[in-house]
Amino acid sequence: MASEAAEGGLAGRYANAVFELAQEQKAVDAVSADLASLRRAMETSSDLNRLVRSPVFGAEDQAKALKAVLEKMGAQALTIKFVLLLAHKRRLFVLTQIIKQYEHLVAISRGETEAEVTAARALNDGELNELRAALKAKLGKEPRLHSKIDPTLLGGLIVKVGSRMIDSSLRTKLDGLRSAMKGN
Repeated sequence: MASEAAEGGLAGRYANAVFELAQEQKAVDAVSADLASLRRAMETSSDLNRLVRSPVFGAEDQAKALKAVLEKMGAQALTIKFVLLLAHKRRLFVLTQIIKQYEHLVAISRGETEAEVTAARALNDGELNELRAALKAKLGKEPRLHSKIDPTLLGGLIVKVGSRMIDSSLRTKLDGLRSAMKGN
């Protein structure tokens, strides 16, 4: 628990630093896009995720590999320097949290709110736009959606906004029905 708080603090400090540098260089959106692409690459590539998280790899190996990945992605110079700094300082283990903190800072600066949507299948653009409009009407702020897929939900959605959670998943409804039938 204490280590999670320390990582949150560490991630927050690094996210604030890169956010301030991006603001000075007028590159907030570009760095945000770079970090989002890197996060997606880490989520889809187990090898890249292992490279970032494993202490088995040396700082030089991590830096060399990440530099190649970022250059191939066409990342901004600031993003590349930042990720290489994390590699050299052996702080890549908090990269995912740093990216989340950075996205949070970007959302605050734009007057947006973060919303995590979990669905049984990938939502199409129309469904995402409809959900975005419903959340904007409810929250009064433009929601920034982050979607995840969990096939165990069977159907429906789970939406988390800050500490609030709306669970309309079929799995939860079936569990509630099962519990009611048992008399619990």
